[in-house]
Amino acid sequence: MWALIFLLLLTAPVYAQPVKAVATFSILGDLVKNVGGDKVELTVLVGPNGDTHTFEPSPKDNVVLSESAVIFENGLHFEHWLDKLYQSSGSQALRVVVTEGIEPIEVQAGQKQEADPHVWHDINNAMLMVERIRDGLIAADEANAAYYKENAEKYLGELARLDHWVIDTLKDIPDERRRLVTSHDTFGYFAKRYGFKVIGTAVDSATTEAADPSAAQIARLVDKIKSSGVRVAFIENTHDPKLMAAVAAEAGIKLAPKLYTDALGPSGSDGDTYVNMVRHNARVFAEALK
Repeated sequence: MWALIFLLLLTAPVYAQPVKAVATFSILGDLVKNVGGDKVELTVLVGPNGDTHTFEPSPKDNVVLSESAVIFENGLHFEHWLDKLYQSSGSQALRVVVTEGIEPIEVQAGQKQEADPHVWHDINNAMLMVERIRDGLIAADEANAAYYKENAEKYLGELARLDHWVIDTLKDIPDERRRLVTSHDTFGYFAKRYGFKVIGTAVDSATTEAADPSAAQIARLVDKIKSSGVRVAFIENTHDPKLMAAVAAEAGIKLAPKLYTDALGPSGSDGDTYVNMVRHNARVFAEALK
């Protein structure tokens, strides 16, 4: 009897365990899920509505990194805390910077220039990120290369169709109204791709690490709004809306419904996936700026 049991154990099929992967924030996590599917056990460090710029890792994040095979990160100083976390965790995981190969936009931050990390607001950049994710998963799990390639190809097709949908959805916005005022400088890539101009932001930076704006900065933003003819300001899901509400009141303009910018929304919200986030934002722009 024991010999039979032993034989059955030897001949039983061995099922490979999913690859343990980490994505630094929710938008990137959704891209990884679409490529990795059920072959990947994914942990997202900064979840829905979380601000990656100001995230502070906890001890459990050290454990997560130490047990992971591959880490997907945005780069461009978006996760300024990651190098220290990786070192302290003792992780040997492969690190994949998904913005590698994307030419960053330089934005003004006070007296200096900095790279804008918010590349995903141009869907073509998101497609390049998906390709980097595909290649990273293949490097970590070559046995399932065909699976990752198939998933990536299918998702890239969906994103290409999404890009055309956004262009069509925004086409009726007049040129003189394609002007954006937001909480922080997050829509540079969107503006470049889809024909908009960022007039001003409440936080004078592409990161929310900057100090709260002074009264003089707010006054300058209000003057810009009035001189440019902007009629609406936009709030973001990762920011307290009070600051933009005060700017809008001072400038005598309206506040549009919330946009999803640096993070997805919670499950069931209009921005709970990358595709849903993009569709929601485009609809808000189309309605608010018509």
